[in-house]
Amino acid sequence: MTTTRRFRDLLRQPGVIRSLGAHDVFTARLIELAGLETVFIGGFGTTASLLGLPDVGLLTMTEMADAVRRMAQRVAIPVVADGDTGHGDLHNVVRTVQEFERAGAAGILLEDQVTPKRCGHFEGKQLIPADEMALKLKAALAARRDPDFVIIARTDARAVEGIDGAIQRARRYGLTGADVCFIEAPQSIDELRRIPKEVPHPLLVNMLTGGVTPILTVDELQALGYKIVVCPIESLLVCGVAIQRLIQNLLTKGRVDADPESMLTFAQVKDVLGLNDVLGWRDRLQSPAES
Repeated sequence: MTTTRRFRDLLRQPGVIRSLGAHDVFTARLIELAGLETVFIGGFGTTASLLGLPDVGLLTMTEMADAVRRMAQRVAIPVVADGDTGHGDLHNVVRTVQEFERAGAAGILLEDQVTPKRCGHFEGKQLIPADEMALKLKAALAARRDPDFVIIARTDARAVEGIDGAIQRARRYGLTGADVCFIEAPQSIDELRRIPKEVPHPLLVNMLTGGVTPILTVDELQALGYKIVVCPIESLLVCGVAIQRLIQNLLTKGRVDADPESMLTFAQVKDVLGLNDVLGWRDRLQSPAES
């Protein structure tokens, strides 16, 4: 079964889809081995990982497509990829969708910010008109070759037009044909409750630690009516603290193994990377007569 079909089936089945953001392929492997249904590759984490820069539209489409390709080639679970604004006008959206689909993504997020965009929890965001976003979504739907490839329409209107404007846009994007709708950065639990009641389409919700949206559990969000719960950059946040502690151990104690419980063992890392599978090719290919 293709990952696009698997993701489409997850959307049709009862229950919530849990998705954790991975800023690199090693993290995606850990997510897959833990049993999560999908992995999310976002522009924030990828920009930080590849460039060491903030999520303000600096990452190019081809850089993101390459990151998607590396991840999708290594994990078997669906990879849901952040397409930002589609990286330009309608023709750019078409190419972005086609490149991400060829790279192995099971779905793409497209948003209604101007180009260049900003992280959804940054201030100073600007939007394109809803009519223009509807055209982008039509372009995305026409560009996909696999009908199971999922188009997720994100609106950042909450910070610009208020929750009423955001709900109106989400409803419009769903009617345009988006498979999933996503209102970025609701600012209260009441807003989180209101969105599923007023947007009659499958919904994605973003649980960004430290962002403007209150954090609820997966079970609470499922009860409200959300279909996909994404924790987008927490792997990056955890990684940052762990590396800072590692550096401090080296600086203050002269060694980095002072807290072994905070590390994977070398053997565990080899298992995550699949070392035995990689080195086992010769044994698997040699016939008894050749050995």
